[in-house]
Amino acid sequence: MALENKGGNMAGRDSDLLTRAECNALRGIAILGIFLHNYCHWLGPVVKENEYQYFQHNVDWLTQCIARADGLLPCHLISFFGHYGVPIFLFLSAYGLERKYGGRPGPKLEDNRVAPLSFIRYHYLKLFKMMIVGFICFTIIDAITLGSWKYNVQQIVGQLLMINNWYPNPDDNIWPGPFWFFGLMLQLYIIYRLFLYRRHWGWTVGLMVVCTGVQLLMDPEGETLNYWRYNFMGGMLPFGLGLLFARYGEKIMIVRFNFGGLLMSWVACSFFIVSASESFYSWAIVPALICYASVYLVKSIDHLPWAKLRGWIWYVLTWMGNISAALFIIHPTLRKVFIPISRRGDVYTGLLLYVIASLGAAWLVMKVMKKIPSPKL
Repeated sequence: MALENKGGNMAGRDSDLLTRAECNALRGIAILGIFLHNYCHWLGPVVKENEYQYFQHNVDWLTQCIARADGLLPCHLISFFGHYGVPIFLFLSAYGLERKYGGRPGPKLEDNRVAPLSFIRYHYLKLFKMMIVGFICFTIIDAITLGSWKYNVQQIVGQLLMINNWYPNPDDNIWPGPFWFFGLMLQLYIIYRLFLYRRHWGWTVGLMVVCTGVQLLMDPEGETLNYWRYNFMGGMLPFGLGLLFARYGEKIMIVRFNFGGLLMSWVACSFFIVSASESFYSWAIVPALICYASVYLVKSIDHLPWAKLRGWIWYVLTWMGNISAALFIIHPTLRKVFIPISRRGDVYTGLLLYVIASLGAAWLVMKVMKKIPSPKL
């Protein structure tokens, strides 16, 4: 799983793709976007995102806030764009799976194939090891604070089995909300092993095209699209891109630029991300553009001509990447504690306390998680 620090064992085979440090930096960028977004988008005056559905109102709202910029502008931008850390994690997950398990099909590889049930069991237990720590922490804090969630047995079992993404109206059945990611990842692990593992690239491209194309036929604001994007179909584009990048690298993304070329590539991708976000039909490909932009960004940082600046940025991002799994599972708990401060009007006071507490708690949770035995394949 991309939340885990597993980049080195598959990135070292080709330094022109992604090195261990670059994988960690990408995780750092992704988790920064996610855990800040999951705070800011709960604030009433702040622009809401187009994550599972497309609302033109949200795009127009953001445009107005940029044109009449005030002190909340950083929160608006984080709320609207921060959730795109998820496609980065999906991209890295597929990249890691393919570099670890993939290879060209052939007789020499037949005896080394990982049995489907063993593969799915192993990855389910890896996800469960992370999820259960965060779920326990959250349910305890949620139960003793105002506005606690009224769980039923179906919702609890669904979270433990990571099948609640399939429930009707997943918005009303998944709590804390960010934990939908565990069900999504389990689905993608199953899809990878059953349909993409050591298969022709056409399988991957076909799934990417079908899953992305079908959603264009749906109502942009409808529940069908919401349900579609809660499940593997909505994440297939960045996941498939990560798999293809692991196999074909520079054939789908030029990464051998110098600093200037890499920086301009990132700027160009960022421009297309903003432009594509303004239309329902182009919005569907924004996750792929996010992956391109993120890779170019970390490559640009890696080629910064100013050594001290490069070192500081690299240290922050890679440290964030190292704690990304722990930060992902614990930040909903800290949000519940500190968001009332921001809702009372002290927006940045609450946000700063949330950031400090989340980073500290993530470091502690990471230590706890290391004590839990890891599953064996």
